[in-house]
Amino acid sequence: MPSNPGRTTLATVAASAGVSVATVSKVLNGRSDVAPATRSLVQSLLLEQGYVPLASRRNQAQVTATVELGVDDLCAYSTEVIKGAVEAGAELGVAVVVTYMKEAAGVGVSWARDLVVAGRRAMITISSVPTSAQLAALSQARIPVVVVDPLNLPDTPVTSVGSTNFTGGLSATQHLLDLGHRRIAYLGGPATSTTNQARMHGYRAAMEAAGVPVPTEYVRTPGFCYPHGMKEGAVLLDLDPAPTAIFAAGDESALGAIQAARARGLRIPEDLSVVGFDDTEIATMTSPQLTTVRQPLREMGAVALRTALRLAAGQKIASNHIELATELVVRGSTLAA
Repeated sequence: MPSNPGRTTLATVAASAGVSVATVSKVLNGRSDVAPATRSLVQSLLLEQGYVPLASRRNQAQVTATVELGVDDLCAYSTEVIKGAVEAGAELGVAVVVTYMKEAAGVGVSWARDLVVAGRRAMITISSVPTSAQLAALSQARIPVVVVDPLNLPDTPVTSVGSTNFTGGLSATQHLLDLGHRRIAYLGGPATSTTNQARMHGYRAAMEAAGVPVPTEYVRTPGFCYPHGMKEGAVLLDLDPAPTAIFAAGDESALGAIQAARARGLRIPEDLSVVGFDDTEIATMTSPQLTTVRQPLREMGAVALRTALRLAAGQKIASNHIELATELVVRGSTLAA
């Protein structure tokens, strides 16, 4: 955020653009009688010089600072991260405004300026990374961005918070190996997802270290959701030989695989052991309860919020990527082979 936004006036912006104050005012008010090139220039200068309307400055002095938190999907996983960010915000006196990123169609300077005018100090996104156009607009508006558990990292450097996905995948697979399973399948997220790749590499590392070959058909990477787990879990269970254990890279997909097993008359864990990833609330709502890799989701949300606020204050951070430790939680969905 600009350190002294009040120093920029309509007159200074007009002078920089070589237009009248009235033209700048028309752009601010969304009037149509301004040439597109002039409108674009004025909007860019408004952002570059950190202009905030006087009324907005007065309002910001009276209201709580806010952080934008963008999500693409409200699921058990994202809800936990949101809770962590909101709880940390309450402790710090900062409001967290949750928005649907797919509705942020306006990715130009006007979209970012609207966030500034609304008093946003920073933005946090969960899993999805803002587009290049969005990142450029936010950077120009001096709104720092922190991404929680990004699925795909952009070419533009971005600050992120995640967990030890490789270690989590390793520990989940090692648990199944220690139980005597050798036909262990992997049911992952999207193939290009960085979190999926890390968890899958942990799975493969454990299998290789144990000297257990992984048939190509034992690795499926459809997605992290329940329908993905149910559909691809069915594919795995119809193989010959079928796996005796499945490591799913998400709790929801793990429950989908369990449903596919039950549809085939299989018992959990007597006939099939299943391990998930995340340790969301749904992991304890199934019977038997799900063995899973716990991500500290609420802490990840809190760390993201605190990091975003430090960036907004112009403070340096030790690393652009922060990883929190995962932990295997053993429950009733796994059993010795």
